[in-house]
Amino acid sequence: MGIISFILIITNVLFSYRGFNNSTFFDRYKFEVNKILIYKEYYRIFTSGFLHINWMHLIFNMFSLFAFSFNLEMYLGIAGFCIVYFASLIGGNLLALLIHRNHGDFSSVGASGAISGVIFASIALFPGMRVGLLFLPIPAWLFGALYIGISIYAIRSNRDNIGHESHLGGALIGMVLALLLNPAAFLANLPVILIIMIPMMVFIFIIIKRPDLLFIDNFYFKKHTDHYSVDHAYNERRTSNQKELDKLLDKISKKGINSLSKKEKDRLKELSEKN
Repeated sequence: MGIISFILIITNVLFSYRGFNNSTFFDRYKFEVNKILIYKEYYRIFTSGFLHINWMHLIFNMFSLFAFSFNLEMYLGIAGFCIVYFASLIGGNLLALLIHRNHGDFSSVGASGAISGVIFASIALFPGMRVGLLFLPIPAWLFGALYIGISIYAIRSNRDNIGHESHLGGALIGMVLALLLNPAAFLANLPVILIIMIPMMVFIFIIIKRPDLLFIDNFYFKKHTDHYSVDHAYNERRTSNQKELDKLLDKISKKGINSLSKKEKDRLKELSEKN
């Protein structure tokens, strides 16, 4: 494991541990569509990549990073590895934002997008490497193809709360950047790269042109109930805030400013700044 990988693992552990024990901290930095698109809290696209749901989620991601990072960091160098990691983190979350732009309640956390980028950058550069799947080593390119298929199915079915969108986006970014940093690998590993990249590109095209095909409803799979637009969500929140502000101002006019509790005064200040 290289020095950057070690620093990233330590950072993820410390940041996630703080989130495990402080729900306010967790909520402040997680990925959440409404907070990003309405309140312009763009930092969440980055910070959510250092939070995790629980210890199992954290350990699995950090083990995956540990397993794949050494060869890639040694091959690309510190700068190249950092470019792949952080661009994959951001790219994965941007794809999730694109898919769920009308699902204001959608939220997610995890380093999966960044780690997917590391994994698929490794596959692009070292397709002959072996990957353990249920204790059975298989070629890296086959693992990549299966991974993409499962991610596409999971995004479409929306069966769980795992950020499969960030997996897919991070994987694509990681693979593309690895090839840009080492163009010779593209021709050398062309068949493998096409097997993995073509389904990803087709799926992204579907996201843009026919997003209605992404989700299905049946006995096992359940859609989001929040499908209103971001504009609608913004207007709804603004109306609610105005009503709350009017209520506080009415209380002040009747009983004076000192009638407000500290919490109400803080809320008044917050609402006034927003207006």
